[in-house]
Amino acid sequence: MKRNMKKWLAGMLAGALALTLTACGGGTQGEDTIVIYDGQFAEMQIIHRMVKLLVEEHTDAKVNIKDEMAPPASYSEIVRGNADLMNSYDGTLLTTFLHLDPSDVPDDMTLYDYANQEAAAEGVRLLGKLGLNNTYQVAVPQAIADEYNLKTISDLAAVSDQLVFAAEHDFFTEEGSAKYIPLTEFYGLQFKEAKQIDINLKYSAVQNGNMDVTVVYATDGLNKEAQLVLLEDDRNFFPEYNGALLVRTDLFDRMQDAAPNLEEVLEMLTGRLTTDVMIDLSYQVDVGVDGVKKSVDEVAKTFLQENGLIAS
Repeated sequence: MKRNMKKWLAGMLAGALALTLTACGGGTQGEDTIVIYDGQFAEMQIIHRMVKLLVEEHTDAKVNIKDEMAPPASYSEIVRGNADLMNSYDGTLLTTFLHLDPSDVPDDMTLYDYANQEAAAEGVRLLGKLGLNNTYQVAVPQAIADEYNLKTISDLAAVSDQLVFAAEHDFFTEEGSAKYIPLTEFYGLQFKEAKQIDINLKYSAVQNGNMDVTVVYATDGLNKEAQLVLLEDDRNFFPEYNGALLVRTDLFDRMQDAAPNLEEVLEMLTGRLTTDVMIDLSYQVDVGVDGVKKSVDEVAKTFLQENGLIAS
C-alpha cells in the first residue's frame, strides 16, 4: 500500500512538474500569444506597437512585447523559439544575422530574396517590404561639411585623418560586413580617433562637438534635429536595409486557432511605411512637435487609425 502510495505521489509530482515546465517553457507563452522583444530605437518600437494593435484588433491572438533587446540577441531568441517576430531589415538579416555579404547575392536575385532564401535554414523569413530603406549613412555636422566641402564619403576620405569618428558599440562589432573596419578599409578612411559611445548619447555628442563624423540610420528623426549632413555613399558600400517583419516560419501554423488570418493582418503594413513616413513618425517620438514628444503607443495608434487599419 505504501509502495502504491509512493508511486501515486511520484506520478502526481511528475505531472505537476510537466505542467509547470509547459507553462514556463518557451517564449511563445501558449498558442494564442505572440512574443516580441522590443527594439532599442523609436522605429522598431513604433512598428512593434503597430503589430500589437493590428493583431489584437483583427484576431483573437495577443501580443506580448517584452523588454528591449539588441537585434542580434532578439534574432537569436526567435531562432531558439523563445520569441516569434521582430521588426528587421533585409540587409541586417543578410550581413549581421546570416554573416553573408552583399557580394554573395547572385546576379539574378535581389538582396531581399537571397536573404530570405538563406534564412529558411534558420527557420525564419521576412514578410513583405514595409516601404522604407533604413540603411546606414555616414553623417557630419553642417559646420564640418561646410569647412571641408563634404558631399560624399569619398570626399571624407581625403580629410579623415583630421577628424574624430564616433558611433555606438554595435557598429564596431564584427557581426556583419557593413561595419566600421570594412567601411574604413573600403573607402580608405583613417580617422584621427575612433570612439565607441553609448547609442543614447550619440546625438548629444554630435551637438556638443565631441565628434566630427558618425553613422546614423536613414530614417532616424534625430538626424533632422541635429542638423546632420548625410554623405552620399558614392561607391555603394552599404547594402539596402529594406524594412520588413521577420517571423518564425512556423508561426502561422501555430496560430491557426487564434489567428488563422495572421499573415494577412501582418501584411497590412506592407508598403505603408516609406522612408519619409518613418522619419516623421520617429521624429514625433524622439524630438516632438513644438517641443512636445509623443509616446510610441500614441504615434503607432494614430498612424493606423488615420490609414483606416484599425478603428478610431
